[in-house]
Amino acid sequence: MGKGRFEAFSDGVLAIIITIMVLELHVPRGATLAALVELWPVFLSYVISFIYVGIYWNNHHHLLHATTKVTGGMMWANLHLLFWLSLMPLATGWMGENHFGAVPSAVYGGVLMASAVAWFILQMTIERAQGRDGLLRRALGADWKGKLSPLLYLVGIVSSFCVTGLAQAIYLLVALMWLVPDRRIEKVLAHEDH
Repeated sequence: MGKGRFEAFSDGVLAIIITIMVLELHVPRGATLAALVELWPVFLSYVISFIYVGIYWNNHHHLLHATTKVTGGMMWANLHLLFWLSLMPLATGWMGENHFGAVPSAVYGGVLMASAVAWFILQMTIERAQGRDGLLRRALGADWKGKLSPLLYLVGIVSSFCVTGLAQAIYLLVALMWLVPDRRIEKVLAHEDH
């Protein structure tokens, strides 16, 4: 499979995930601001999830720019990532509909953690295909954000059962940590071109 087709398939799945999430936003019942305000948990969970899917889309684009060939292992690792991300609409809707309850918040954190682990597996699969001195390994270095994220998700999952607001704050913190596109790959690619 060519890199373009690999990226196009992933882009299509991510677009469908966002579409499903937005379709879960229902029109308020009533013509008052109070009716709109009642939807705040669903809308807030949608916003957080939209940011997460956008972060994955953006970083996936950068990751594939550091890739010259697509292997079978990479395709399976990518499908593994897309599987977990495809559960985002379910986890998002459940958490929002239940006003950030403990179990839905923990499940949401579980989907985030599984997605982060799947991302790490995809990244390692690409690094392995490139070899010891591969572009991706040089670009990412120690990858502190990639290693810290699953640990923070785990803390968020546990805190869901103690202080749900803390869990949401942790999930948002991780999103903010990744919100700025990862420039490490761009820097190495620019250096390679010179």
